Amino acid sequence: MNDKLYISRISDPLPMGSYNPNDVIFLLKNLNGLIAETDLETREKRIQSGGHYSEMLPIEYEPTEEYLELFHQTLHESASKVAEAVRVVSELILKRNGPKMVLVSLARAGTPIGVLIKRYLLEVHDLDLPHYSISIIRGKGIDENAILYILQNHPDAKIQFIDGWTGKGAITSVLSQACTEFKAKYGYQLDPDLAVLADPGYCVKTFGTREDFLIPSACLNSTVSGLVSRTVFRTDLIGVHDFHGARFYEELRKEEVSNLFVDTISAKFKELELESQTPGCNDVYDNVEVTWQGLKELMVIKEKFGVDDINFIKPGIGETTRVLLRRIPERILVDNMENPKLQHILLLSKDKGVLVEEYPDLTYSCCGIVKRL
Repeated sequence: MNDKLYISRISDPLPMGSYNPNDVIFLLKNLNGLIAETDLETREKRIQSGGHYSEMLPIEYEPTEEYLELFHQTLHESASKVAEAVRVVSELILKRNGPKMVLVSLARAGTPIGVLIKRYLLEVHDLDLPHYSISIIRGKGIDENAILYILQNHPDAKIQFIDGWTGKGAITSVLSQACTEFKAKYGYQLDPDLAVLADPGYCVKTFGTREDFLIPSACLNSTVSGLVSRTVFRTDLIGVHDFHGARFYEELRKEEVSNLFVDTISAKFKELELESQTPGCNDVYDNVEVTWQGLKELMVIKEKFGVDDINFIKPGIGETTRVLLRRIPERILVDNMENPKLQHILLLSKDKGVLVEEYPDLTYSCCGIVKRL
């Protein structure tokens, strides 16, 4: 390991989040009392006039009873399917890296998926791997202090990055750039491979499925991600040796379903067909093509709907849900109004009075377009 990594020793993190620390350790600075949430319209105007999304926190959407019921129903109906995708991606990363690895999920959509991968590898392969959740921010990069902390504590282990799903591949690109910058700065080569549960954008090689299906954890915000907000980077709040920051919503413990989500899915692991000749264990990885098919399609949508910034287009079920939960959408495009995977999208759109229109031949099940204010 390069000596440059030991320039400064990064302090241990303080406990954060509602997961058992055996499942995950958040490498985040607790910003409770230091940052207040910004209402949706003010935040959107600031973002659109040059402010950065990581400098403000949105007010968390409070789901209606009907919407929460839909989350529980979806979790019940899709648990086996999610468990199967966890199995495939877990077997892939084990085959690629061997047993000496550290799981590093990208907060916050990656955190529940990282917990599931950790549990799968423990249950099926008796591998108790360290798992951390760290911040990565479009336009600002990865939390280098978090990476340094992991390398100091696990000097000989391979880091495997994990996220929930891909949209147009923005975070895939940010991660790749961050690994290049880390090498230039510290002389240490990180593997930019990003393992995800679902890759409908065709922008990574390591995935559980390429189907754009609803991962129930995409339905909600902090209550399904360990009660942690999205991550924040502001130099007035984050010191030179600090981790990136987040709020810990301890006041939402009664609404918390993070552990219910991972418990429900990991309970399905023992039912899976654990045969050696499965998509996760053969040579599929070597033949996987990264075509960026989704991004190409978005360029067409950008022209057709006169969207001036591609970051205003949020493709896939996970990203469209996020648009409805914490941005102001102009419209939602869906492949088919009858698509059973879109119930919660249609419910949220109705709740917020957002136009939904059919756009056949989408690579994704749906796509959200942010409103230009």
